[in-house]
Parts: sequence; structure tokens; C-alpha cells
Amino acid sequence: MRRLALGLDRVSATLNTLALWAAVLAVLVMVFAAGWQVVARYVFLAPPVWTEELARRAMVWAGMLGASAAFRAGMNPALFPQALDIRGLTGKALALLRAAGAMIFVAPVIWFSLYGPNMNMARGFLGRSLDRTAEMIPVSMIWFTAAVPLAFALIALHVLADLAMRLTEPARDTNGSSV
Repeated sequence: MRRLALGLDRVSATLNTLALWAAVLAVLVMVFAAGWQVVARYVFLAPPVWTEELARRAMVWAGMLGASAAFRAGMNPALFPQALDIRGLTGKALALLRAAGAMIFVAPVIWFSLYGPNMNMARGFLGRSLDRTAEMIPVSMIWFTAAVPLAFALIALHVLADLAMRLTEPARDTNGSSV
């Protein structure tokens, strides 16, 4: 069981690294778009219409992916922080409580991203954005709105990986060494 937990944690860590790199890329896109807007406005006196939209959408991606990475790092506000080093049955109970609390918030976001009323995928958050286009960029809105369910799916994976690691921790003696 510990091997499965370690594998899940490895997948979580790898996807977290990818999310961090994607968040950095999104910040760079945001900075480029805002910078080009300033240059085009004050130097060329002809600001393009797409820069504000691109910067806004890149900010959403950076924020959502950054939030999932922050959750993995334990930097989220929590009643029972991930960094809290409580061992034994109490630590496992707190890990279960923390995971349940996170999933109570995460699961509906993922659900309603996929499904609308009467389990209709076309009326879910992603389905509704599939046919819409951005105001200034002729691209389907799903490329922007997909950041929300993706980030929450990553958070769900991080929750499961953390829970698996905590529930399969080897027992420790009173000196803190493994038995």
C-alpha cells in the first residue's frame, strides 16, 4: 500500500512541477501582453485590442495553476495545516478531516464544470463556454475556462496523494524513529 501511495505522490509532484512551469509561462504571457499594450499605446499611438484580453486570460491561468501548486506546498489557509506534524491515530484523523474538507469544496466545482442541470454536459461550465468566443480574441472560451476544472482536478489529486502518504506512514516509536 505504501508503494501505491509513493507512486501517487510522485504523479502529484510531477504534475505540480508542470503546473508551476505553466503558471510561470502564463505570467510571462501576461507581462508580454501588458508590456506590448503600453509600448503600442504610448510609442505607436495604436494599442491593439487583443492585449488586455490576453493578459486577463493569462492571469486566470496563472492564478488557477498557482493555486493548485500552493495547495500542494501546503501554503493554503487551513484549520489543520499540512505542515502540522502530528503522528499516530490523531494525525491520521486530522488528515482525513482535512481531505474531506478540501473535497467538499473541490468536488462540486469539478462536477458543475462538467455537468449542468439534468446531467447535461452542454449546460455545464465547460459546455457553455465551448461555443462562446472571447471578446477581442477569436478563440473559443473553453481554452480559458478550462483552467478552473484543471486546477481543481490537480488539487483533488494532491489531496488524495497527501492522504495516501499520511495514512500509510510507518509507525514510529517514542523517539521518533520508524519501527
